[in-house]
Amino acid sequence: MEQVVRADIAAFGSGRAEMANAMIEESGVRVGEERRRGRAAGVNPTGRFEPLSRHVFDDGWSGLEDLPPFKTEVQVEKPRTIITRNNSPDISFDRSINPYRGCEHGCVYCFARPTHSFMGLSPGLDFESKLFAKPDAAKLLDRELSKDGYQPRTIAIGTNTDPYQPIERKYRIMREILEVLEAREHPVGIVTKSALVLRDIDILARMAEKGLAKVALSITTLDRILARTMEPRASTPPKRLEALRALDEAGIPASVMMAPIVPGLNDHEIERVLDSAAHAGAREAGYVLLRLPLEVSPIFKDWLLRHYPDRYRHVMSLIRSMRDGKDYDSEWGKRMKGAGPYAWQIGRRFEIAAKRLGLNKERTRLRTDLFKGNEGRTEQLMLL
Repeated sequence: MEQVVRADIAAFGSGRAEMANAMIEESGVRVGEERRRGRAAGVNPTGRFEPLSRHVFDDGWSGLEDLPPFKTEVQVEKPRTIITRNNSPDISFDRSINPYRGCEHGCVYCFARPTHSFMGLSPGLDFESKLFAKPDAAKLLDRELSKDGYQPRTIAIGTNTDPYQPIERKYRIMREILEVLEAREHPVGIVTKSALVLRDIDILARMAEKGLAKVALSITTLDRILARTMEPRASTPPKRLEALRALDEAGIPASVMMAPIVPGLNDHEIERVLDSAAHAGAREAGYVLLRLPLEVSPIFKDWLLRHYPDRYRHVMSLIRSMRDGKDYDSEWGKRMKGAGPYAWQIGRRFEIAAKRLGLNKERTRLRTDLFKGNEGRTEQLMLL
Protein backbone atom coordinates (compact mmCIF):
# COMPACT_ATOMS: atom_id res chain seq x y z
CA MET A 1 0.00 0.00 0.00
CA GLU A 2 1.81 3.06 -1.28
CA GLN A 3 -0.27 5.42 0.85
CA VAL A 4 0.92 3.78 4.08
CA VAL A 5 4.52 3.72 2.84
CA ARG A 6 4.39 7.48 2.23
CA ALA A 7 2.73 8.00 5.60
CA ASP A 8 5.48 5.99 7.28
CA ILE A 9 8.11 8.27 5.72
CA ALA A 10 6.17 11.32 6.91
CA ALA A 11 5.94 9.92 10.44
CA PHE A 12 9.72 9.87 10.64
CA GLY A 13 10.01 13.34 9.12
CA SER A 14 9.02 16.78 10.29
CA GLY A 15 5.32 16.06 9.98
CA ARG A 16 5.38 13.25 12.53
CA ALA A 17 2.38 11.02 13.21
CA GLU A 18 -0.21 13.77 12.81
CA MET A 19 0.71 14.32 9.18
CA ALA A 20 0.99 10.58 8.56
CA ASN A 21 -2.54 10.04 9.85
CA ALA A 22 -3.86 12.91 7.78
CA MET A 23 -2.22 11.50 4.64
CA ILE A 24 -3.86 8.10 5.11
CA GLU A 25 -7.26 9.66 5.86
CA GLU A 26 -7.08 11.86 2.76
CA SER A 27 -6.03 8.94 0.55
CA GLY A 28 -9.33 7.17 1.18
CA VAL A 29 -7.75 3.78 1.95
CA ARG A 30 -9.14 3.69 5.47
CA VAL A 31 -12.55 2.14 5.92
CA GLY A 32 -15.04 4.24 7.88
CA GLU A 33 -15.17 3.54 11.60
CA GLU A 34 -18.84 2.54 11.59
CA ARG A 35 -18.25 0.00 8.81
CA ARG A 36 -15.32 -1.62 10.64
CA ARG A 37 -16.62 -1.32 14.19
CA GLY A 38 -15.35 -4.16 16.35
CA ARG A 39 -12.56 -5.03 13.91
CA ALA A 40 -8.82 -4.45 14.28
CA ALA A 41 -7.77 -3.69 10.70
CA GLY A 42 -8.62 -0.25 9.43
CA VAL A 43 -7.87 -0.96 5.79
CA ASN A 44 -8.89 -3.58 3.26
CA PRO A 45 -6.15 -3.62 0.61
CA THR A 46 -6.62 -5.62 -2.58
CA GLY A 47 -4.92 -9.01 -2.50
CA ARG A 48 -1.45 -9.02 -4.03
CA PHE A 49 -2.38 -11.55 -6.73
CA GLU A 50 -5.28 -9.51 -8.12
CA PRO A 51 -4.81 -7.86 -11.54
CA LEU A 52 -6.72 -4.75 -10.46
CA SER A 53 -6.71 -2.75 -7.25
CA ARG A 54 -9.82 -1.13 -5.78
CA HIS A 55 -9.84 2.32 -4.19
CA VAL A 56 -12.71 4.02 -2.38
CA PHE A 57 -13.30 7.67 -3.23
CA ASP A 58 -16.16 10.14 -3.08
CA ASP A 59 -17.43 10.82 -6.60
CA GLY A 60 -19.86 13.46 -5.40
CA TRP A 61 -22.95 11.26 -5.43
CA SER A 62 -22.95 10.84 -1.62
CA GLY A 63 -22.99 7.06 -1.71
CA LEU A 64 -20.21 6.20 0.76
CA GLU A 65 -22.52 6.26 3.76
CA ASP A 66 -24.71 3.61 2.11
CA LEU A 67 -21.97 0.97 2.16
CA PRO A 68 -22.88 -1.83 4.62
CA PRO A 69 -20.73 -2.61 7.69
CA PHE A 70 -18.44 -5.61 7.60
CA LYS A 71 -20.29 -8.67 8.88
CA THR A 72 -18.91 -12.13 9.44
CA GLU A 73 -19.61 -14.37 6.45
CA VAL A 74 -18.65 -18.04 6.36
CA GLN A 75 -18.19 -20.18 3.27
CA VAL A 76 -17.70 -23.93 3.23
CA GLU A 77 -14.36 -25.13 1.93
CA LYS A 78 -13.90 -28.66 0.61
CA PRO A 79 -10.19 -29.51 0.75
CA ARG A 80 -8.90 -32.87 -0.44
CA THR A 81 -6.54 -33.26 2.53
CA ILE A 82 -6.50 -31.76 6.00
CA ILE A 83 -3.00 -32.38 7.40
CA THR A 84 -0.51 -29.73 6.31
CA ARG A 85 3.17 -30.71 6.32
CA ASN A 86 6.22 -28.50 6.77
CA ASN A 87 9.97 -28.93 7.06
CA SER A 88 10.82 -25.58 8.63
CA PRO A 89 13.93 -25.95 10.82
CA ASP A 90 12.89 -23.34 13.40
CA ILE A 91 9.57 -24.79 14.54
CA SER A 92 8.96 -27.86 16.67
CA PHE A 93 6.28 -29.63 14.62
CA ASP A 94 6.14 -31.05 11.11
CA ARG A 95 2.37 -31.28 10.64
CA SER A 96 -0.66 -29.17 11.50
CA ILE A 97 -4.40 -28.80 10.91
CA ASN A 98 -6.28 -25.58 10.19
CA PRO A 99 -10.04 -26.11 10.63
CA TYR A 100 -10.71 -22.57 9.39
CA ARG A 101 -9.26 -20.09 6.92
CA GLY A 102 -9.33 -16.50 8.16
CA CYS A 103 -9.98 -15.65 11.80
CA GLU A 104 -12.73 -13.65 13.43
CA HIS A 105 -10.50 -12.81 16.39
CA GLY A 106 -9.07 -10.18 14.06
CA CYS A 107 -5.65 -9.82 15.69
CA VAL A 108 -4.08 -6.94 13.80
CA TYR A 109 -0.60 -8.50 13.90
CA CYS A 110 -1.62 -11.97 12.65
CA PHE A 111 1.09 -13.32 10.33
CA ALA A 112 -1.52 -15.52 8.61
CA ARG A 113 -3.32 -12.53 7.07
CA PRO A 114 -1.44 -12.72 3.72
CA THR A 115 -2.87 -16.21 3.08
CA HIS A 116 -6.24 -14.63 2.30
CA SER A 117 -4.73 -13.28 -0.90
CA PHE A 118 -4.68 -16.83 -2.24
CA MET A 119 -8.50 -16.73 -2.08
CA GLY A 120 -8.73 -13.46 -4.03
CA LEU A 121 -9.58 -11.62 -0.82
CA SER A 122 -7.96 -8.90 1.25
CA PRO A 123 -5.61 -9.65 4.15
CA GLY A 124 -7.23 -6.68 5.88
CA LEU A 125 -10.87 -6.62 6.93
CA ASP A 126 -11.73 -9.55 4.65
CA PHE A 127 -9.44 -11.78 6.72
CA GLU A 128 -11.52 -10.99 9.81
CA SER A 129 -14.97 -11.13 8.24
CA LYS A 130 -14.91 -13.46 5.20
CA LEU A 131 -14.10 -16.84 6.67
CA PHE A 132 -13.89 -20.39 5.37
CA ALA A 133 -14.89 -23.46 7.40
CA LYS A 134 -13.87 -27.05 6.65
CA PRO A 135 -16.73 -29.20 8.01
CA ASP A 136 -15.27 -32.39 6.48
CA ALA A 137 -12.04 -31.99 8.44
CA ALA A 138 -12.69 -34.87 10.86
CA LYS A 139 -13.58 -37.32 8.06
CA LEU A 140 -10.51 -36.32 6.08
CA LEU A 141 -8.34 -36.68 9.16
CA ASP A 142 -9.66 -40.16 9.92
CA ARG A 143 -8.95 -41.18 6.33
CA GLU A 144 -5.41 -39.81 6.39
CA LEU A 145 -4.60 -41.46 9.70
CA SER A 146 -5.79 -44.77 8.20
CA LYS A 147 -3.27 -44.75 5.38
CA ASP A 148 -0.67 -47.49 5.34
CA GLY A 149 2.70 -46.25 6.48
CA TYR A 150 1.42 -43.23 8.41
CA GLN A 151 3.91 -42.39 11.17
CA PRO A 152 2.36 -40.55 14.13
CA ARG A 153 3.88 -37.34 15.45
CA THR A 154 2.22 -34.52 17.34
CA ILE A 155 -0.30 -32.62 15.23
CA ALA A 156 -0.26 -28.89 15.97
CA ILE A 157 -3.56 -27.01 15.78
CA GLY A 158 -3.85 -23.24 16.11
CA THR A 159 -0.49 -22.38 14.60
CA ASN A 160 -2.08 -20.43 11.73
CA THR A 161 -5.64 -19.39 12.56
CA ASP A 162 -7.38 -20.05 15.85
CA PRO A 163 -9.40 -23.31 15.98
CA TYR A 164 -11.53 -21.87 18.79
CA GLN A 165 -12.51 -18.62 17.11
CA PRO A 166 -16.17 -17.59 17.65
CA ILE A 167 -17.64 -19.50 14.68
CA GLU A 168 -16.43 -22.76 16.25
CA ARG A 169 -19.41 -22.50 18.60
CA LYS A 170 -21.65 -23.20 15.63
CA TYR A 171 -19.52 -25.44 13.42
CA ARG A 172 -17.86 -27.57 16.16
CA ILE A 173 -15.18 -28.72 13.70
CA MET A 174 -12.47 -28.70 16.34
CA ARG A 175 -14.47 -30.93 18.65
CA GLU A 176 -15.00 -33.46 15.86
CA ILE A 177 -11.26 -33.42 15.13
CA LEU A 178 -10.51 -34.12 18.78
CA GLU A 179 -12.97 -37.01 18.78
CA VAL A 180 -11.06 -38.61 15.90
CA LEU A 181 -7.69 -38.00 17.56
CA GLU A 182 -8.93 -39.48 20.83
CA ALA A 183 -10.28 -42.58 19.09
CA ARG A 184 -6.97 -42.99 17.28
CA GLU A 185 -4.94 -42.15 20.41
CA HIS A 186 -2.97 -39.64 18.39
CA PRO A 187 -1.05 -36.78 20.12
CA VAL A 188 -2.15 -33.16 19.66
CA GLY A 189 -0.82 -29.77 20.72
CA ILE A 190 -3.19 -26.78 20.67
CA VAL A 191 -2.52 -23.03 20.69
CA THR A 192 -5.46 -20.67 21.19
CA LYS A 193 -6.50 -17.24 22.44
CA SER A 194 -9.97 -18.45 23.35
CA ALA A 195 -11.52 -19.70 26.56
CA LEU A 196 -13.82 -21.78 24.32
CA VAL A 197 -11.17 -24.50 24.59
CA LEU A 198 -12.74 -25.35 27.94
CA ARG A 199 -15.79 -26.70 26.11
CA ASP A 200 -13.64 -29.68 25.08
CA ILE A 201 -11.98 -30.16 28.45
CA ASP A 202 -13.60 -33.59 28.79
CA ILE A 203 -11.85 -34.97 25.70
CA LEU A 204 -8.61 -33.16 26.41
CA ALA A 205 -8.49 -34.43 30.00
CA ARG A 206 -8.91 -38.04 28.88
CA MET A 207 -6.22 -37.60 26.23
CA ALA A 208 -3.87 -35.86 28.65
CA GLU A 209 -4.21 -38.71 31.11
CA LYS A 210 -2.63 -40.91 28.44
CA GLY A 211 0.00 -38.33 27.54
CA LEU A 212 -1.68 -37.34 24.27
CA ALA A 213 -2.63 -33.66 24.66
CA LYS A 214 -1.28 -30.30 25.73
CA VAL A 215 -2.66 -26.76 25.36
CA ALA A 216 -0.99 -23.35 25.15
CA LEU A 217 -2.91 -20.13 25.80
CA SER A 218 -1.59 -17.15 23.88
CA ILE A 219 -1.57 -14.13 26.21
CA THR A 220 -0.21 -11.03 24.52
CA THR A 221 -1.03 -8.47 27.18
CA LEU A 222 -2.88 -8.05 30.48
CA ASP A 223 -3.96 -4.54 29.47
CA ARG A 224 -7.63 -4.89 28.56
CA ILE A 225 -7.64 -1.66 26.52
CA LEU A 226 -4.66 -2.76 24.44
CA ALA A 227 -6.12 -6.24 24.03
CA ARG A 228 -9.46 -4.81 22.93
CA THR A 229 -7.89 -2.75 20.14
CA MET A 230 -5.19 -5.24 19.09
CA GLU A 231 -7.18 -8.53 19.20
CA PRO A 232 -10.79 -7.33 19.45
CA ARG A 233 -12.76 -10.60 19.32
CA ALA A 234 -10.45 -12.89 21.27
CA SER A 235 -11.17 -13.77 24.90
CA THR A 236 -10.16 -11.12 27.40
CA PRO A 237 -6.84 -11.62 29.23
CA PRO A 238 -8.57 -12.59 32.53
CA LYS A 239 -10.63 -15.22 30.67
CA ARG A 240 -7.46 -16.73 29.21
CA LEU A 241 -5.87 -16.92 32.66
CA GLU A 242 -9.01 -18.61 33.98
CA ALA A 243 -8.78 -21.10 31.12
CA LEU A 244 -5.15 -21.84 32.04
CA ARG A 245 -6.19 -22.54 35.62
CA ALA A 246 -9.07 -24.82 34.58
CA LEU A 247 -6.84 -26.78 32.20
CA ASP A 248 -4.22 -27.29 34.90
CA GLU A 249 -6.83 -28.40 37.42
CA ALA A 250 -8.10 -30.94 34.87
CA GLY A 251 -4.61 -32.40 34.56
CA ILE A 252 -3.97 -31.04 31.07
CA PRO A 253 -0.40 -29.77 30.54
CA ALA A 254 -0.85 -26.03 30.03
CA SER A 255 1.61 -23.40 28.86
CA VAL A 256 1.60 -19.72 28.00
CA MET A 257 2.69 -18.16 24.72
CA MET A 258 3.43 -14.45 24.74
CA ALA A 259 2.96 -14.01 21.04
CA PRO A 260 3.74 -11.57 19.74
CA ILE A 261 5.98 -9.35 21.80
CA VAL A 262 5.67 -5.89 20.30
CA PRO A 263 8.68 -3.78 21.32
CA GLY A 264 7.69 -0.46 22.82
CA LEU A 265 4.10 -1.58 23.25
CA ASN A 266 3.83 -4.73 25.38
CA ASP A 267 7.42 -5.80 26.07
CA HIS A 268 7.29 -4.11 29.48
CA GLU A 269 4.70 -6.74 30.46
CA ILE A 270 6.92 -9.82 29.95
CA GLU A 271 7.51 -10.47 33.65
CA ARG A 272 3.92 -9.67 34.61
CA VAL A 273 2.40 -11.96 31.98
CA LEU A 274 4.68 -14.86 32.96
CA ASP A 275 4.02 -14.32 36.66
CA SER A 276 0.23 -14.32 36.16
CA ALA A 277 0.36 -17.39 33.91
CA ALA A 278 2.60 -19.32 36.31
CA HIS A 279 0.25 -18.66 39.21
CA ALA A 280 -2.65 -19.79 37.00
CA GLY A 281 -0.96 -23.16 36.45
CA ALA A 282 1.20 -22.78 33.35
CA ARG A 283 4.14 -25.19 33.32
CA GLU A 284 5.93 -23.92 30.21
CA ALA A 285 6.32 -20.59 28.44
CA GLY A 286 7.44 -19.32 25.06
CA TYR A 287 7.38 -16.14 23.03
CA VAL A 288 7.48 -14.89 19.44
CA LEU A 289 8.64 -11.46 18.34
CA LEU A 290 6.23 -9.44 16.20
CA ARG A 291 6.31 -10.57 12.57
CA LEU A 292 5.25 -8.23 9.76
CA PRO A 293 5.37 -10.19 6.49
CA LEU A 294 3.89 -8.80 3.26
CA GLU A 295 0.53 -7.05 3.82
CA VAL A 296 0.72 -7.37 7.61
CA SER A 297 3.20 -4.50 7.70
CA PRO A 298 0.93 -1.71 6.30
CA ILE A 299 -2.08 -3.09 8.19
CA PHE A 300 -0.16 -2.95 11.48
CA LYS A 301 1.32 0.47 10.74
CA ASP A 302 -2.11 1.92 10.00
CA TRP A 303 -3.43 0.44 13.25
CA LEU A 304 -0.49 1.83 15.22
CA LEU A 305 -1.02 5.30 13.77
CA ARG A 306 -4.71 5.21 14.64
CA HIS A 307 -4.39 3.97 18.21
CA TYR A 308 -0.88 4.87 19.38
CA PRO A 309 0.40 7.70 17.15
CA ASP A 310 2.69 9.01 19.89
CA ARG A 311 4.53 5.67 19.99
CA TYR A 312 4.72 5.09 16.25
CA ARG A 313 8.31 6.16 15.63
CA HIS A 314 9.59 4.42 18.77
CA VAL A 315 7.85 1.10 18.05
CA MET A 316 8.84 0.98 14.37
CA SER A 317 12.43 1.99 15.16
CA LEU A 318 12.76 -0.86 17.66
CA ILE A 319 11.21 -3.34 15.22
CA ARG A 320 13.66 -2.35 12.48
CA SER A 321 16.59 -2.51 14.89
CA MET A 322 15.80 -6.21 15.34
CA ARG A 323 15.11 -6.89 11.64
CA ASP A 324 18.29 -5.58 10.00
CA GLY A 325 16.67 -2.23 9.30
CA LYS A 326 13.58 -3.76 7.67
CA ASP A 327 10.01 -4.27 8.86
CA TYR A 328 10.52 -8.03 8.66
CA ASP A 329 13.26 -10.58 8.10
CA SER A 330 11.98 -14.03 7.10
CA GLU A 331 15.31 -15.79 7.57
CA TRP A 332 14.95 -19.05 9.52
CA GLY A 333 16.22 -18.67 13.03
CA LYS A 334 15.63 -14.90 12.99
CA ARG A 335 11.97 -14.57 12.06
CA MET A 336 10.68 -15.68 15.48
CA LYS A 337 13.20 -13.97 17.78
CA GLY A 338 14.85 -11.18 15.79
CA ALA A 339 18.50 -10.14 16.08
CA GLY A 340 20.54 -7.38 17.68
CA PRO A 341 20.91 -5.94 21.21
CA TYR A 342 17.22 -5.24 21.86
CA ALA A 343 16.16 -8.72 20.70
CA TRP A 344 18.88 -10.20 22.91
CA GLN A 345 17.58 -8.19 25.87
CA ILE A 346 14.02 -9.45 25.34
CA GLY A 347 15.24 -13.03 25.15
CA ARG A 348 17.29 -12.77 28.36
CA ARG A 349 14.46 -11.08 30.27
CA PHE A 350 12.10 -13.83 29.20
CA GLU A 351 14.52 -16.60 30.18
CA ILE A 352 15.30 -15.06 33.57
CA ALA A 353 11.62 -14.54 34.43
CA ALA A 354 10.71 -18.07 33.33
CA LYS A 355 13.53 -19.57 35.38
CA ARG A 356 12.58 -17.57 38.47
CA LEU A 357 8.99 -18.82 38.20
CA GLY A 358 9.97 -22.44 37.63
CA LEU A 359 8.70 -22.52 34.06
CA ASN A 360 10.24 -24.77 31.39
CA LYS A 361 11.91 -27.05 33.93
CA GLU A 362 10.59 -29.95 31.92
CA ARG A 363 9.12 -30.06 28.43
CA THR A 364 5.98 -32.11 27.95
CA ARG A 365 6.64 -34.86 25.43
CA LEU A 366 3.54 -36.48 24.04
CA ARG A 367 3.31 -40.19 23.34
CA THR A 368 3.08 -41.73 19.89
CA ASP A 369 3.29 -45.41 20.84
CA LEU A 370 -0.45 -45.71 21.54
CA PHE A 371 -1.50 -44.75 18.01
CA LYS A 372 -4.16 -46.93 16.37
CA GLY A 373 -3.67 -47.03 12.62
CA ASN A 374 -5.55 -49.22 10.19
CA GLU A 375 -7.12 -51.21 13.00
CA GLY A 376 -8.90 -48.04 14.13
CA ARG A 377 -10.53 -47.50 10.75
CA THR A 378 -14.26 -46.83 10.84
CA GLU A 379 -16.66 -49.16 9.06
CA GLN A 380 -17.62 -46.42 6.64
CA LEU A 381 -14.05 -45.88 5.54
CA MET A 382 -13.48 -49.63 5.22
CA LEU A 383 -16.02 -49.62 2.40
CA LEU A 384 -14.12 -47.02 0.37
